[in-house]
Amino acid sequence: MDPKEDYRIQSFDPETQALLKTALKEPGSVNLEKVSNIIVDQSLKDQVFSKEAGRICYTIVQTEAKQSNGNVFRRCLLNRLQQEFMVREETRARSVQEWVCFVTFICNIFDYLKVNNRPMVALVHPVYDCLLRLAQPDALMSEEEVDCLVLQLHRIGDQLEKVNSPRMDELFFLLRDGFLLHKGLSSMAHLLLLEVLEFRAGGWRLSSTAHNYYYSELAD
Repeated sequence: MDPKEDYRIQSFDPETQALLKTALKEPGSVNLEKVSNIIVDQSLKDQVFSKEAGRICYTIVQTEAKQSNGNVFRRCLLNRLQQEFMVREETRARSVQEWVCFVTFICNIFDYLKVNNRPMVALVHPVYDCLLRLAQPDALMSEEEVDCLVLQLHRIGDQLEKVNSPRMDELFFLLRDGFLLHKGLSSMAHLLLLEVLEFRAGGWRLSSTAHNYYYSELAD
């Protein structure tokens, strides 16, 4: 496999690695529901993989469309995402880490999988619902969740705002309230929220002064 196409699949057993490599090259020859379940399962427990998985899914979707004009993999993946989305509160109650991995994964899929170069409509509201959940007062108490929220907004905030700006306004009302009114925020969460408020105000870009300020603070 071309080193540029290293999809971080070394963490799987050899049999699963072989299955994923085949899915990337000849998706029509494998059980794509099984492949999508393997990718989602791994994403929920492995934070590094949850950030990379969008690329694998993108390649399988593209290859399947090219080879057979099919969209079996995309359908299986969306079904599974929907199932996980329905039980997100239970997931969060059981394991914040798994919940953060789920949000990272769904945002990653939103970022990579496009239809005619536009974000998939089916994912817009679920992604917003996840980010709005991360902006609730109880989640703002958790640095892990604030960190996840800010990372996703850096990655896809601009795209999300273009497809639905009223919901982005709703999200940022919550973040501003959290920043101003929430007494229990850690100094790190405070800094991250301030940074993301400025990031959006600057048109989803940070000025170099702001960048240096935040990143020297984060490094300390």
